[in-house]
Amino acid sequence: METRIVFHIDFDYFYAQCEEIRDSGLKSKPVCVCVFSDRGGDSGAIATANYIAREFGVKSGMPISFAKNKLANRKDAVYLGVDFDYYIQMSEQAMKIIKDNGDIFEYVGKDEAYLDVTDRIGSNFKNASHLAQQIKNEIRDKIKLSCSIGVSPNKLISKIASDYRKPDGLTVVTPDEVEDFLKPMKIRKIPGIGTKTERKMNDMGLEKIQDLKKLDIFTLNKEFGRKNGTYIHNAVRGIDSTPVKEREASVQYSKIITLKKDSKDYEFLGENLKEICKELHKIIIKNNKMFKSIGISFVQSDLSNKSKSKMLRNSTSNIDELEKVSDQLLKEALITQTTTIRRLGIRVSDLSDKQGQSDITNFF
Repeated sequence: METRIVFHIDFDYFYAQCEEIRDSGLKSKPVCVCVFSDRGGDSGAIATANYIAREFGVKSGMPISFAKNKLANRKDAVYLGVDFDYYIQMSEQAMKIIKDNGDIFEYVGKDEAYLDVTDRIGSNFKNASHLAQQIKNEIRDKIKLSCSIGVSPNKLISKIASDYRKPDGLTVVTPDEVEDFLKPMKIRKIPGIGTKTERKMNDMGLEKIQDLKKLDIFTLNKEFGRKNGTYIHNAVRGIDSTPVKEREASVQYSKIITLKKDSKDYEFLGENLKEICKELHKIIIKNNKMFKSIGISFVQSDLSNKSKSKMLRNSTSNIDELEKVSDQLLKEALITQTTTIRRLGIRVSDLSDKQGQSDITNFF
């Protein structure tokens, strides 16, 4: 059976690096790219920080005011608002280079992608290493962007490997090296294992991946549920049969606002939701699109995210449908909501071009 070779490509500190490329004078300074809220001042959160800022403890998702406290002694620290149009433009250029160098290209987000190169390099890991370096060189030469690449027999190990030597890293893990590569790593390195699961594992005396391997499938299923238990059992052994699937960047339209006050009150949130629907609907109509998926998203007071979505039976561009489904999702989300909400947003996706009166709701 032919051994698959999969790349995971991850652009280093992407937003902040894009800003350094635009202004080379930023490279020696702590740079924080921020999502400023509508409340003014330092209200908002850090989207990405460069490695200089990270040395002072600045992290993504951190309130801007916290970051400023940590960088109080660095008078040269820079705080920039996000410029998504520019980042998307940079991402598209890099993604084209990546896609052109592989057999199957799977877009994950603006700053990461998977690439199956099995046929192209004939299951040869030495050739795979050369190809990965060529991709890195081409992206750097043409766009000035650095990226880290993990190379392995599957998506799971490649994702872990791409983070192994950041920034500007290249890590190759052959099938024979998978076990030794994973053995000393902390449990949290396994994609999908979050803080709560790690804490529970630590309470069980499990600190590293090699500790987890001692648990049988029955114990894992009992402690973490059948689906998660099976995933963990396979992941700690480096087993992942998930194929790289052809996937381009999916276009979606979204609108998010910072609320005038943190709240979980349905009436207050519902009023704001209606206004967001109206604004988003203008964009949909302007671009002559229909949508089939609607989602709402919260940024909670602790800056964690929550989202809920629904797939419609038919594509539509009708505002009443948008408002009705968004309101339904809001009600459902609030049933279990314990934390107040700081930012509220709506997203429509699975877009299609509007042609004639193909959408029956347009008649009403």
